[in-house]
Amino acid sequence: MASACWGLPDAFCQFPAMDGKSLHLMRRTIDGTFRDIVRSWSGAIDAATAPLQIALNALERAFTSTPWIVVLALVLALVWAGSRSWRIVLGTAVAMLAIGWFGLWRDTMVTLAMVSVCTAMAVVIGLPIGIAAARSDRMQRVINPVLDVMQTLPSFVYLIPVVVIFGIGKVPGMIAVVIYAVPPMIRLTNLGIRLVDAQVLEAAEAFGSSGRQKLWNVQLPLALPALMTGVNQTIMMALSMVVVASMVGVGGLGKNVLQAINNQFFTLGFLNGFALVAIAIIFDRTSQAFGQRLQQYRGAAHD
Repeated sequence: MASACWGLPDAFCQFPAMDGKSLHLMRRTIDGTFRDIVRSWSGAIDAATAPLQIALNALERAFTSTPWIVVLALVLALVWAGSRSWRIVLGTAVAMLAIGWFGLWRDTMVTLAMVSVCTAMAVVIGLPIGIAAARSDRMQRVINPVLDVMQTLPSFVYLIPVVVIFGIGKVPGMIAVVIYAVPPMIRLTNLGIRLVDAQVLEAAEAFGSSGRQKLWNVQLPLALPALMTGVNQTIMMALSMVVVASMVGVGGLGKNVLQAINNQFFTLGFLNGFALVAIAIIFDRTSQAFGQRLQQYRGAAHD
């Protein structure tokens, strides 16, 4: 034993750790207490998550029951409204038609419904928190470590407390996606507002603007490109989390990818992965083009 430990005493070879019995007792106590708390609040938890379930089911039914030609026309119209680029619209049309040709239309609509609801929730949560962080250095010091933990924690770890509290289903998966996707929105909202030119704020104060007026009429409009980047990154994070969330009952393309991984179905995994990548590219190109248009409009307005 001494030779295997460089000649040092045993106390320096094996790290001093809690004995197995004490560790087991600690884990059982914490897990049991946590479960008891969740059971006692189960009624309130179900009532709080019911609107999310209703909203997700309604949007999913709308996407899956509407004729595909109508959905495709609406998607192309939204892409054109955001990008004003025929190239992006044409690429979107080709990608969506390819998705439908390979029999992935319904699963793609389910994934789009999930991503849409999660992105909306992340923006609603992240925007006010980012504004609060931008207006208070103390708030920023509190939020930054939390965001660091949220962005470095492995995505699978999010599922553990979510499943314990909410069980298996669409809502737990949606909550896990929102938690994973909200940090970019908070960070970029904070950054965009803080980067607003101080001289512009001084001019607004000179004209008698209140704090609320400065926020809504000056800071948020000037920070809009950063906010759009935050929305873009939130969508990308939500799409990347869809596969992981499929482990707790979320359907759509993520479920198919997980099934392909478990059964080593290369073609199934590749096609569903292609659909996810296509959706991500459509969102990315459209939001980037929209952000560039906002910057050009802002520059023309200042000129």
